[in-house]
Amino acid sequence: MRVNVHSVAGKMPRWVDTAVAEYEKRLPRELKLHWREVPLAARSTNSNAEQLKEREGAAMLKGVSSSDHCVALDGRGKPWTTEELAKQMEQWMMQGQDLSLLIGGPDGLSDACLAASKQRWSLGPLTLPHPLVRVVLAEQLYRAWTITIGHPYHRP
Repeated sequence: MRVNVHSVAGKMPRWVDTAVAEYEKRLPRELKLHWREVPLAARSTNSNAEQLKEREGAAMLKGVSSSDHCVALDGRGKPWTTEELAKQMEQWMMQGQDLSLLIGGPDGLSDACLAASKQRWSLGPLTLPHPLVRVVLAEQLYRAWTITIGHPYHRP
């Protein structure tokens, strides 16, 4: 299963790339992360947040295949425990579809992105900066995968 992470963001700090790369290299060949970055829409003092979100969302959705299982990372989504994420991962893998995860910009995800998503996943009640979302996402996907194969990395 290919995991496509579509995110609205600028250049990430080196420590983020290093941390994400560490978890990516631990994942098996059949579960690879692919990052697709959509640039932030230009903002000014007169910018309309809804219009910016819609513009970013349209650009993000251009990269999502209609055959992908799409999941929005959304603060109003369902928070999963790591064990629940592992079960979700098993279900996604059984579907035989690639997975597209959508991460919005500073104003969140557009209504079109939310509508295109079959699920909404919350990483928790805290508001996390975009660089940390990437690291947490990569680590949790790795951790969930280790649960699915009985690897001792995860200790509840």
